[in-house]
Amino acid sequence: MKPAPFELVRPRSLDEALEALASSPDAKVLAGGQSLVPLLSMRLASPALLVDINGIGPLAYVRSDDDGVRVGALARHTDVLGDDEAARVQPLLRKALRLVAHATIRNRGTTVGSVVHADASAEMPAVLALTEGHVTAASVDGRRRIPAGELFVGPMESSLRPDEVAVEAFFPALPAGAGTAVEEVARRHGDYALCGVAAVVRPGEGARVSYFSVCDVPVAVDVSEQLAGGPTDAAVADAAELALTRLDPPADIHASADYRRHLVRVLTARALRSAWDEAHEEGR
Repeated sequence: MKPAPFELVRPRSLDEALEALASSPDAKVLAGGQSLVPLLSMRLASPALLVDINGIGPLAYVRSDDDGVRVGALARHTDVLGDDEAARVQPLLRKALRLVAHATIRNRGTTVGSVVHADASAEMPAVLALTEGHVTAASVDGRRRIPAGELFVGPMESSLRPDEVAVEAFFPALPAGAGTAVEEVARRHGDYALCGVAAVVRPGEGARVSYFSVCDVPVAVDVSEQLAGGPTDAAVADAAELALTRLDPPADIHASADYRRHLVRVLTARALRSAWDEAHEEGR
C-alpha cells in the first residue's frame, strides 16, 4: 500500500520544527522512520503533516557522565551501540541494542524514537522503565521531563503530546557493584521477542526486572525481597511468579499465552542469575 497524502516539511532548527508541530494538530515527527514509515504505508497512521527533523544536526548526540547517558533524538541505534563510554556507564544499553532488529534498521532507527513509539515488544522502552530514566520533551511552550513511569500509558501510546518533540532520553548510570543482563527468545535473531527480560542486580542492595512482549506497556518489577538470599531456585521462581501477577502474556500466531508465561519463568531465572554473577565478577 501507499501512504495517504500528507504535507512534508524539513525544518533546519528545533524551533522551526516546534512551530510546524504547533501549526497542525494532526502532525507526526519523522526521525529514523523505522516504525512510522511502515505505519504510514499500511495507513495505520495518516498524518496531515510530517515534520522531518533529520536536518537538525545538534540532536544527534550520545553523552555520558557519572550521572548517566543522554541520547539525543537523532542518535541512531548504532551510534549508541558503538559508544564505549555509554556502555561503561549503563551496560544495559549495549546489551539491549545488540538485540534490536538488524544492522540495516539499527543504522537508521533512533533510540529515542523507539522509546516514545512505546511498543511494549521493543527492548528500549523496557530498558528505560527498568533504569527509571526519563524523556525530555520540547514544544513552543518550553520543555518538560517525563519519567518512564509516566511515559507509557497504553499499547504504542505515550504521554508525549502531538505538539512535542522528544529531544532526549536519559538512562541513569548503573550503580557501583551492580550487574545487568538482557535475555530474550525470538523465532529468529532480529525478530520481535516472544518474551524478553532485562535485569539489574546489586547484591545486598536490590534487584529489578523489566519485561517486553508479555504486557501492553513496559513493566518493571522490584524483586529485591525475593533475591535477598541469592538466586536460588526458589528465589528466582518466586521473582517470576511475582512478575506474572503484573503481566498479561498474549496469545497470537507466534506463541500461546501459556508458552509466554513459561518463558517469563525461564528468562527471569536466567537474567537474574546472569546479572548476579556479573555483579560478583565486577566486585572481585
